Amino acid sequence: LRRYEPVLHPYLVSGTSLNVASGRISYVYNFRGPAISIDTACSSSIVTSHSALAAICAGEITRAMSCGVQALLNEHITGVFHSSGMLAADGRCKALDVSADGYVRGEARGVIYLEILGEDEKNDDGIFLAGSCVNQDGRSSSLTAPNGPTQRVVIQTALNRAQVSPNKLDQLPF
Repeated sequence: LRRYEPVLHPYLVSGTSLNVASGRISYVYNFRGPAISIDTACSSSIVTSHSALAAICAGEITRAMSCGVQALLNEHITGVFHSSGMLAADGRCKALDVSADGYVRGEARGVIYLEILGEDEKNDDGIFLAGSCVNQDGRSSSLTAPNGPTQRVVIQTALNRAQVSPNKLDQLPF
């Protein structure tokens, strides 16, 4: 790895700080209400969506935007993950495959708009979200490996909160 030499720029702090990003986005679009940045690594998008849905269900807000972004801006982080043996040797994603030998980093972004629709409102253009849940896996075999029993608990909890049985999922309106 080559030596990292920082470029000092007035936007260095505000452009790389998570706690500034959500506030600046709210400012640009004139959003009102909580502007929260959440960093839980690979689960950040689902945790933000869960938090937004929980606030809607609690009556704290009526609608929300949930956004997730991953940009690979620092080559040193990828280098550390590679030297730690966390990345797939061939650069190919093989999730849930017996030949999986690490994970693959990638860039992406997504935004969802959440609101509770009334009984008379029809939602043909969106996704029906029946329930959600988040948790921490506790002890796992490695940093990048999930804990199967804990994953089952979080799925069952989300189903219970949505009052949906697993065999009825294909009958939901989405």
